[in-house]
Amino acid sequence: LFLSTFTLAVSAGAVLLLPFSIISNEILLSFPQNYYIQWLNGSLIHGLWNLASLFSNLCLFVLMPFAFFFLESEGFAGLKKGIRARILETLVMLILLALLILGIVWVASALIDNDAASMESLYDLWEFYLPYLYSCISLMGCLLLLLCTPVGLSRMFTVMGQLLVKPTILEDLDEQMYIITLEEEAIQRKLNGVSSTVEYQTVELQRELEKVKGKKINLERRKKASAWERNLVYPAVMILLLIETSISVLLVALNILYLLVDETAMPKGSGGPGIGNASLSTFGFVGAALEIILIFYLMVSSVVGFYSLRFFENFTPRKDDTTMTKIIGNCVSILVLSSALPVMSRTLGITRFDLLGDFGRFNWLGNFYIVLSYNLLFAIMTTLCLVRKFTSAVREELLKALGLDKLHLSNNPRDSETKPSANGHQKSL
Repeated sequence: LFLSTFTLAVSAGAVLLLPFSIISNEILLSFPQNYYIQWLNGSLIHGLWNLASLFSNLCLFVLMPFAFFFLESEGFAGLKKGIRARILETLVMLILLALLILGIVWVASALIDNDAASMESLYDLWEFYLPYLYSCISLMGCLLLLLCTPVGLSRMFTVMGQLLVKPTILEDLDEQMYIITLEEEAIQRKLNGVSSTVEYQTVELQRELEKVKGKKINLERRKKASAWERNLVYPAVMILLLIETSISVLLVALNILYLLVDETAMPKGSGGPGIGNASLSTFGFVGAALEIILIFYLMVSSVVGFYSLRFFENFTPRKDDTTMTKIIGNCVSILVLSSALPVMSRTLGITRFDLLGDFGRFNWLGNFYIVLSYNLLFAIMTTLCLVRKFTSAVREELLKALGLDKLHLSNNPRDSETKPSANGHQKSL
């Protein structure tokens, strides 16, 4: 649990480091001779980036595998059971895993680039091997962000709609409250009349009662909400989300044009002016603040999109119902996403801050075709997800008008839910 907490703290540090660097650069430009900010300099920021890269490597390749193997270990046969035997087995497993990964990379290097220089470079574990391996993991993290972020950008509207109180347009909350109360009382009477020997009926009725109580709580919250909260906060938040998403897509489109025209737009193209020498944004401090907001928005959207993907739906942690193995897996996933976020932000042109430390040594950042394809795929996937999100209601109405709604052409999750029939009973579609 301690190692997982430390890994999560490193993830938070990797996310916060890029905004901190952008703010530091603008502060140094605004107060170049101020005595009280002399501690804030390029050397400090370079050191923080190197530490973030070092601890990310340490957590990803040592601490988290150690936590997983220690959790699964029981000690070798013949040894006295205890913590020492489990630690010994864990260390042996880590050494075998390191040898396995080293062998895989060695074979891959021999197949791709079979020359003496590449083979000798593998002997230098600290300067070449670990940064190369971390570069591969970061590329995988960027590809995962490419899947998660567009889905999360469209999913954010639904999530915020669940957290906020929606406007009551053509709705009678008192009537809905009365219906929910009657339904709760009917289920409660059924539950009291069912014999305790019929266990499955009791469980089903209790689940229905919990759902009805949840709906009743939501209705009570909507009823108690003020008119300002209902009619002003919800539309304002939705408009703000739409503006942030549109700005992100626009910046990516502009970055594609810069890539086609200027070679210095590449993430690994220029060394940059350095910390405190020039502004990272065309609009100065306002542009830097906008970049920070977009970076946090992309991180939240990527996490929401990660847990919205079908493959990772069962991976979502739940209160009092999450195994330690799942906690370790979640920490590793968040670490990979957070480590790839600065790289993705620089690759997409969200910020012009040149990556420092081992983050800027990734070989694939200098490949024009990879960077251009990444930008094009992000812009296209985000646009398609948003169009699908905002046209789903119109598409469902068209299918109903054409009589094609029974063919299950819509992927809306509401199709799998139960809907009331004309006689008031519920049937499953």
